Amino acid sequence: MRFDILTLFPALVDTVLSESIIGRARESGRIEVYAHNIRDWSADKRRRVDDTPYGGGRGMLMGPQAVVDCCEAVMAMAEGTRRVVYMSPKGTLLNHAVVKRLATYDRLIILCGHYEGIDQRAIDLCVDEEISIGDYVVTGGELPACILVDAVARLCDGVLAAPECYECESVASGLLEFPQYTRPPVFRGLAVPEILLSGDHGKVDAWRRERALELTRRLRPDLIAGDGKADAKDGGAEPPQS
Repeated sequence: MRFDILTLFPALVDTVLSESIIGRARESGRIEVYAHNIRDWSADKRRRVDDTPYGGGRGMLMGPQAVVDCCEAVMAMAEGTRRVVYMSPKGTLLNHAVVKRLATYDRLIILCGHYEGIDQRAIDLCVDEEISIGDYVVTGGELPACILVDAVARLCDGVLAAPECYECESVASGLLEFPQYTRPPVFRGLAVPEILLSGDHGKVDAWRRERALELTRRLRPDLIAGDGKADAKDGGAEPPQS
């Protein structure tokens, strides 16, 4: 899968997405990640991309010219199915169902705003959907874009060792994950539950299921729907389109 990130700060996203599992997935060719500097498409001789908003207000707004030209140039490179996403607090709240849907595309193009955001005409011309990582505001779309890439890339073939690595985790399984322990068996007076040392895999599985249900009911009752599966609402899923 290919990810194209349109940003004013390509070094930021390249740094974040060059480490750990995602960095290794890039090196092995399991995924491709490209950061495109929107300033490279600015028609201004000083590569300026922002201006004061019509109607007044504090702060600067990214204008449509550089954003649209950058997005159209990147879209022209696209092969297969693609989706253009704008990271925005006005967007659909990111959850596992949204991540699974986006992972079905061959390519994600992610637009990052900055300052006071982006001229609405650029969004209208280029963006398929807006996505939010939560009900709060950060200084730019770069970190939210990195979160989206990380979440989607984990579902791509070969990025993790096996599907079980993400199918049984918190939320993805429909429940919060059960508590986990490793050596030593006792640490500062706190012991690992005896059932986990028993070697009885059936009892261990039952214990894990019970603890997962208990935690989910106590901490995230909103995830419980019917048989304990997470609510599959994804905020407007659409099939992949070229």
